[in-house]
Amino acid sequence: MLSKNSEMMQRDLEVVWHPCTQMKDHETLPLIPIQYGKGIYLYDFDGNSYIDAVSSWWVNLFGHANPKIGDRVKGQIDMLEHVLLAGFTHEPAIELAHKLVAVTPETLSKVFYVDNGSSAVEAALKMSYHYHLNRGKRKPVFLSLTNSYHGETIGALSVGDVALYKETYEPLLIANRQVPVPKDQSEEAASEALSSLENVLSEKGEEISAFIVEPLIQGAGGMHMYHPAYLKGARVLTRKYDVHLIADEIMTGFGRTGKMFACEHAGISPDFMTLSKGITGGYLPLSVVMATDDVYSAFYCDYNEYKAFLHSHSYTGNPLACTAALATLEIFENENVLEENRNKASYIQKRLQKFSLLSNVKETRQQGMVAAVELKGYRPEERIGLRIYEYALKQGVLLRPLGHIIYFMPPYVISYEEIDQMMDVAYEGIKKLEIEK
Repeated sequence: MLSKNSEMMQRDLEVVWHPCTQMKDHETLPLIPIQYGKGIYLYDFDGNSYIDAVSSWWVNLFGHANPKIGDRVKGQIDMLEHVLLAGFTHEPAIELAHKLVAVTPETLSKVFYVDNGSSAVEAALKMSYHYHLNRGKRKPVFLSLTNSYHGETIGALSVGDVALYKETYEPLLIANRQVPVPKDQSEEAASEALSSLENVLSEKGEEISAFIVEPLIQGAGGMHMYHPAYLKGARVLTRKYDVHLIADEIMTGFGRTGKMFACEHAGISPDFMTLSKGITGGYLPLSVVMATDDVYSAFYCDYNEYKAFLHSHSYTGNPLACTAALATLEIFENENVLEENRNKASYIQKRLQKFSLLSNVKETRQQGMVAAVELKGYRPEERIGLRIYEYALKQGVLLRPLGHIIYFMPPYVISYEEIDQMMDVAYEGIKKLEIEK
């Protein structure tokens, strides 16, 4: 007789096509059916527990089954599950928009609701292009950083720099140019990269609608990190050359970097900010594009169908998702989340030090509650990340490496003892590889 886990895995593989997965791997690599979650733990049907060290793809801030969020969503279900946001509105969308305007950088005064991160990027790109068009300029090119990732819809793929995606879908992509990302977290690297940025803007600024960046941390780009000075300089240059700055804070927003938003480390206000992932504490899909009054005013006029912003989703501003986001923001308001995150980040930094002593570790890096260990000396076909993933699961920790980059991005409610367990498992897995090599 099959165990419940095995039964669920078998039924899944009959019908479910999983994301970012070579499904043939599951001929030998077991799926993990999860029955429920509590705090930082996920539990399968056979009673095994796993520390969710990656916040279930970076969305879970305050733990699974958090009653402060869950109870609010349950209450909203009996009031209003959904209503179109065209010509109608509702209290959760109104209250959330006011709270977002209050906590995001100054000048971001308007909230456009979407429903996932990639769609928020798509909306921001279209909004930027359409803004310039309404002002009498055609600027069809976008600018982004090398090694970047902004999502997997066509527009979002266009401004990313994942070679596999770009090579596969190249005929479908919109016009985009890229400039070098700072090579490391030093101010010198930031200054060098800013020189390249200015060269492109001075030469092609008339064609470029917007420059989109992941502030401080390139998530899917191996958790590559750079200095806030680059953001500060990029804000100056984009204003100089009449190019919008889009801050993609889908991963970095809501406390991940040590401040509420990564842009705060540089003291800048972008023209657009995209937010998603942690906005609902990991409960429901929701995203927003924050924009300035200047952008909003370019679309505000007497009836002209060509000037109106042409973008909509059926579940835009869903009341359940907005309620989850309101509950999440209230946790930030009522608890000392950012200070506690900084304390935990300092502890993680100390624990990272011993990783550097391993001969197969190239570098460790950290920004707030995001830490990464970069391995060296392995070929892609060795699939080192997969080996670490399998080892960690057997030890009760969910790690999902990015190739040869092992990273930690746990829910904020993780305890210091659980940080030890998470990092000890990763260390032993990496050390085991070192010995085998």
